[in-house]
Amino acid sequence: MSIKRLLCCMSSMDVGGAETFIMKQYRQLDREKYQLDFCVNVERRCAYDDEIEALGGRIFRIPPKTQNPVVCLSSLKKIVKENGYEAVFSSSAKAGVALDLLAAKAGGAKRVIHRSSSAGNDGGKAEKIAGTTLGLLARIVPDVKLAPSVLAAEYCFGKGCVEKGKAHILNNGIDTDIFSYSDELRAKTRQSLGLSDEFTLIHVGRFVQVKNHSFLIDVFEEVVKAHPNSKLVLVGVGDLQEKIQLKAREKGLEEKVMFLGARKDVNALLGAADVLVFPSFYEGMPNAVIEAQALSLRCVISDKITKECSITDLVDFLPLGDAKQWADKILPLADGYQRKNMAEHFRKIKYDAKSTLEDFIKYCFE
Repeated sequence: MSIKRLLCCMSSMDVGGAETFIMKQYRQLDREKYQLDFCVNVERRCAYDDEIEALGGRIFRIPPKTQNPVVCLSSLKKIVKENGYEAVFSSSAKAGVALDLLAAKAGGAKRVIHRSSSAGNDGGKAEKIAGTTLGLLARIVPDVKLAPSVLAAEYCFGKGCVEKGKAHILNNGIDTDIFSYSDELRAKTRQSLGLSDEFTLIHVGRFVQVKNHSFLIDVFEEVVKAHPNSKLVLVGVGDLQEKIQLKAREKGLEEKVMFLGARKDVNALLGAADVLVFPSFYEGMPNAVIEAQALSLRCVISDKITKECSITDLVDFLPLGDAKQWADKILPLADGYQRKNMAEHFRKIKYDAKSTLEDFIKYCFE
């Protein structure tokens, strides 16, 4: 039996929500039956490239549409045609991905799959105009429409699309063997970070506007006023990192805020923390919030984020704007709480990796 290969069109394969999702599926696939290849819009090596190649995947590099749309789309068409891809997958918040899928169809792909990865757009005016213009194409072109939440589905594919059966929910399933709370791992990780008894807040996400790191620093400042023995751990990279570092320094918090960059041990870091703070302006379905719940970590998050991410009783939603209100919700967690194993709950509600993989194969390969 020949191996079925799926071409995945991604901006890059750096660590991010959409990229992490597709890699979770890739690691679990029976690679004697299924294989993933990637088409990216960057020349440089990315965080997941070594792992992709070790798993047997190929990586094609083409210019981004913003740089040269003609070369980008013609290159994608050629890749699909020359390699005989019958199915092409994309995951993006940008409506322009419809053009990629049209190029894939022109190259001979019989099935194109799009997974909406967000519930909003924080781009500039030109990007928002393009989103409006190409939005209809994004609803028409994909043969299979997927999303991690109803909110993300409706943002990309239209109101009522899930209810009408035009789009399908594909959960951000968690590997509960990896994302499982352990007192021993918590102690080991805290020691490696130089943490003793500090009340530890954590945020996992790129330094981009939508993640609202600036407000997060305001919240942490209020926490420190009431509980000086506190630390804030920031995991991720991005264009706004220097700006946030400057703000922390200006507030005299530079010794209390830890910038860890991109990490592959997010499970250990979440286990070592006391609360996840997530003040995003919007999210399709944040991986970090799901992963935190798998580790029995309390989460205080923005009420702009889809309520569907609350799959346990560990999540509190708050409106943006009042940093002290957030601090008042967070501070009682400094007294500690019982962490527990959430694996059975995740399996029961089909938020485990195995359930998600079964649906991924159904929608993308069969």
